[in-house]
Amino acid sequence: MKTHLECIPCFARQALEMARMGTEVESLQKEIARESLKIIIEADFETPPPLLAQKVSSLIRRMTGIADPYAKSKRRQNRFAMELYPEMKEIVRTSRNPFETAARLAIAGNIIDMGIYPGIDHAHAERSIREALDAPILAETLQSFHDAVQSASSILYLADNCGEIVLDRLLVEELPREKVTFAVRGGPILNDATLEDAIETGITEIVVVIDNGDDAPGTWLPQCSDEFRRRFESADVIISKGQGNYETLDGEAGNIFFLLRAKCPVIARAVGCPLGSAVLMKNKK
Repeated sequence: MKTHLECIPCFARQALEMARMGTEVESLQKEIARESLKIIIEADFETPPPLLAQKVSSLIRRMTGIADPYAKSKRRQNRFAMELYPEMKEIVRTSRNPFETAARLAIAGNIIDMGIYPGIDHAHAERSIREALDAPILAETLQSFHDAVQSASSILYLADNCGEIVLDRLLVEELPREKVTFAVRGGPILNDATLEDAIETGITEIVVVIDNGDDAPGTWLPQCSDEFRRRFESADVIISKGQGNYETLDGEAGNIFFLLRAKCPVIARAVGCPLGSAVLMKNKK
């Protein structure tokens, strides 16, 4: 997916947010803003948005000396989601269709995104997660998704955000786990999940976890590790969570199912749904 003009204000906002998280020195925040805008105005609109976010994030880490400006926020998001987990697990267990319920909750978890919603509070997130149980999802796509994972010999699950991965765990637990590899980012970027988060939330205790070798907030295959690309190319089914993975994998060949919330107008237009919709769709290739 290419970068759109509407992405520019979002990049500028993210840069300011990261600057404020990385330093309280206003003069440095202003310098970061200036340097970030230089990168943003030189944006290559032919490449996916996560690549520009990666460049801006790298700049801010260098200028502040802070490797992970979102570290504290990510810990809070994981704790919040872990507090919800027992109740959400019981909802899945007692539902008429545990697979569908787990898939809905995993999609709902995509609301926990500091890159898009930096000011989201836990009450709003929890309300959105609960509302997802009744959100419209195409029944035929859901059935196709279920059939694909049940018949697959290997499943690659591409994670997105911290906190969200706790709800991903609900879906992972409904999959044939011995066939699942769970992939996280190769380094800190925004509030995206890394190996540290997979350990903290117990994902490593139930399935194999790898990182993709790159710190873009998506899955840009040319920058991913050889091991990850081998797993990607050999997977029978790829479960792609979140907007960043959609932005970088839209148009890629493979049996890819995208699970996300359409949190911005650009994505909503690309997917063809109302803003804020829960999305479960198969790639077109």
